[in-house]
Amino acid sequence: MEQNVNKILLHACCAICSAHPIEELKNSGYEVVVYFYNPNIFPINEYQRRLEAERTLCKHFGVELIEGEYEPKKYFDYVQGYEECPEKGARCELCFRMRLEETARQARALGINNFTTSIVISPHKNFTTLTKIGEEIAAAEGLNYVAIDFKKKDGFLKTNKISRELGLYRQNYCGCKFSIRN
Repeated sequence: MEQNVNKILLHACCAICSAHPIEELKNSGYEVVVYFYNPNIFPINEYQRRLEAERTLCKHFGVELIEGEYEPKKYFDYVQGYEECPEKGARCELCFRMRLEETARQARALGINNFTTSIVISPHKNFTTLTKIGEEIAAAEGLNYVAIDFKKKDGFLKTNKISRELGLYRQNYCGCKFSIRN
């Protein structure tokens, strides 16, 4: 399958975090395809609220949205033994890896050479850690991980402004069952 160099698959963790990245990637000349794959989100009604907000956002920007499978058991199996890890620790890194591996598989299946994630826009997430994981996966898959720190140049403020203007659902925890306790 021929690779489309102008397309990028953006893994979206939620609409709040993906608003500015979609806009920035489009302004940079990419044809953006959004991939919502988040088996970590708990409970199911929270997942559905976040997915619905992502649908609204993608419709607003006129970009394609691919909805990944909701596989909470796969997530729990993947992070088994790390349940008690603190936020920003090893469990979170496993969660990032799981979602970016699936994003890379999806990109490959779609013939899209480039992928990235909206997770990096959060001031609570480590850009360097996510970039390292993304680049490792890209190398293994023969793809290109596009490392953009969407927080820069007031990216987090911009994404919040867009989401407020669109009235998007705003969650109050990262997403997994374990982050609710914080």
